[in-house]
Amino acid sequence: MYIIFYGRNAVISFIDSLLRLDGEILLWIQNNLRTDLLNDIFIFLTSLGNGGRIWIVLSLILLIPKKTRKVGAICALSLIFSLLFNNMMLKKLIDRTRPFVTLDGLNNLVSVSDSSFPSGHTSSSFSAAVVMLRNLPKKFGIPAFILAVIIAFSRLYIGVHYPSDVIGGIITGTLCSVLAQFLINKAIELYSKKKSDSAN
Repeated sequence: MYIIFYGRNAVISFIDSLLRLDGEILLWIQNNLRTDLLNDIFIFLTSLGNGGRIWIVLSLILLIPKKTRKVGAICALSLIFSLLFNNMMLKKLIDRTRPFVTLDGLNNLVSVSDSSFPSGHTSSSFSAAVVMLRNLPKKFGIPAFILAVIIAFSRLYIGVHYPSDVIGGIITGTLCSVLAQFLINKAIELYSKKKSDSAN
């Protein structure tokens, strides 16, 4: 019984330490990195991820040429998964309060009203960017991935997400990209097999 009690307290203490670190990182960013010029830049950069807009546009562009149509389809499906899994499920289930509400001294640079975990901007960014990084030439995939990282960091810079929210978004977005690619590849494989069987 003592071991169970001690183990439970150790877990709680560890979680409390992580939560404190979450807040300390945000305050450090605010106190050491923010400037008027950077504020405007990061507000603009974070706006690119509003509703996944930049990634939706890029996915639509990729759907036009035949040689990138498959990548565009994977990106689109991955973004749908991100929306359903993060915004429709996890955010409502976990319902974490935004850091600027609970963290004394933290000032948010933009207004948001939904829950905090996971970061939807980060998830949508990584759900599309990881697909592009894996399937497009490096000259396109790497800039897309860098943009995803910048958008993710912008959520910390403007004070609307904890670092753990962003990490959660990275994980879920990456998982959405892997699942979408698996399903699209499986669908293409089944279609090709069916078409081959019909021809025979």
